Amino acid sequence: MNPKDFLGKENERLIKEAIGVAEHQTSGEIRVHLEESCKNDVLDRAAWLFKKLDMHKTKDRNGVLIYLSTNDHKFAIIGDVGINKVVPEGFWNTNKENMIAHFTKGEFAEGIINGIKLTGEQLKQFFPYQTDDINELSDEISFGK
Repeated sequence: MNPKDFLGKENERLIKEAIGVAEHQTSGEIRVHLEESCKNDVLDRAAWLFKKLDMHKTKDRNGVLIYLSTNDHKFAIIGDVGINKVVPEGFWNTNKENMIAHFTKGEFAEGIINGIKLTGEQLKQFFPYQTDDINELSDEISFGK
């Protein structure tokens, strides 16, 4: 399935809205990327996309990428070094398990939105929103092949 058709326009809007809400609680940056297939290790692919999307260039190194391969049913969550220094051990696995609970029921948008919310809640503890905060990365879902 074409990744652009996977969620539907309304769910894309809801995901973008969830990113905006989360980012108004934190200076952290959250992105979602969908693509059709992942031929490599999912974490390697997500890390490569993290760099390609310039997510490592945020001021506080506090970007998070939620990556999904729609046909292969693979996904990963990647946080930058600034985040990984401060979040509790096991946070990413807990978030991932929560998302999987939705995905196994076919609730892909709900799983992504829930993952965004949990990420935002965690980030606001360590990277609170600042009045002079600027949105360093697009809130739009990005798509690959």
